[in-house]
Amino acid sequence: MKFIHTADIHLGSKMDSRFPRSISAKRKEELRTTFQRMVAYARANGVRAIILAGDVFDSDTPTIRDKDFFYGVVKTAPDVDFLYLKGNHDLAAHAEETLPNLKTFGEQWQYYDYGGITVAGAELSQNNAASVYSTLALKEDRTNIVVLHGQIGDAAEKGGINLKRLRDKNIDYLALGHIHKRQNGKLDDRGDYAYCGCPEGRGFDEIGPHGFILLDAGEKITRSFVPFAARTITEAAVDISGVRDAYMAAEKVKRQLDFNANDIYRVNLTGAIDSGVELSVSDVAAYLSNECYFADVKDRTSKTFDWESFEGDLSLKGEFVRTVLGDPDLSQEEKTRIATIGLKALSGGDIEL
Repeated sequence: MKFIHTADIHLGSKMDSRFPRSISAKRKEELRTTFQRMVAYARANGVRAIILAGDVFDSDTPTIRDKDFFYGVVKTAPDVDFLYLKGNHDLAAHAEETLPNLKTFGEQWQYYDYGGITVAGAELSQNNAASVYSTLALKEDRTNIVVLHGQIGDAAEKGGINLKRLRDKNIDYLALGHIHKRQNGKLDDRGDYAYCGCPEGRGFDEIGPHGFILLDAGEKITRSFVPFAARTITEAAVDISGVRDAYMAAEKVKRQLDFNANDIYRVNLTGAIDSGVELSVSDVAAYLSNECYFADVKDRTSKTFDWESFEGDLSLKGEFVRTVLGDPDLSQEEKTRIATIGLKALSGGDIEL
């Protein structure tokens, strides 16, 4: 029997601070579209239930549009159960409709049986922090999936998850939500745990492949990650040492990165460029605009200086450089380092000691 483990969809998420307004509006729609596609995948591939391990919505008070969308999609798939456990973002949100294929959880353990498989879940809170582990009751002869939302290791009263107290509880698979990057490990000799990550990266702190975990449950459970995001977000550093302008920088980036036209990139420009070069990151991004869906460019370069050019310079910079380079007590390496730091300071640049 097949199940999908997903979490942290965050319908209604505000992404204006992560992308330009036009891009963020599109990404909000793509969050919805990806959920719709996931449900279509479930129906086409014989998935019995979709486990929603928390944070379907981005807040406790989702908009009417987001609520109507979610419940509307659930209605389109009457042959698929939606096992909805609320997370820290949507814990106070109340179910707007009672639907036969929408199953929910509460602060006490709720159990749903599918043949020889049991799916159990509880929403962690201060009220059940002391009792939630001791009250979990799973039969040894069944295949058991447990659903929780929270951070492993955090205090229980803060919604944290204590893996030690879940050991030897007859758990075959612990389906977790809250962490937006995939993680997995051994729970005990019998079971494993996994965070599925969020289905779509919502910013440059959520890079890499995103999707969901497909479970095939029988006497044992096998799992596989299904990449499913509409766009992958990638961050990369590119050394552009020696370039003279934004066009040359962009060409170097193109040669070093294998761009996908549908994806989103953050490009960190590194290396050393001449102090006389004024590098516009917006121009570099514009030159890259035809290579991908969106490129965010950051200038992480350092400046190189032609010390001889300061010999006749009557400015404060010139006097500073001549003083440093003429100091007999400094090594050449020390002179270069001090002069570089000083020129950056005099130019109003960032200083890394």
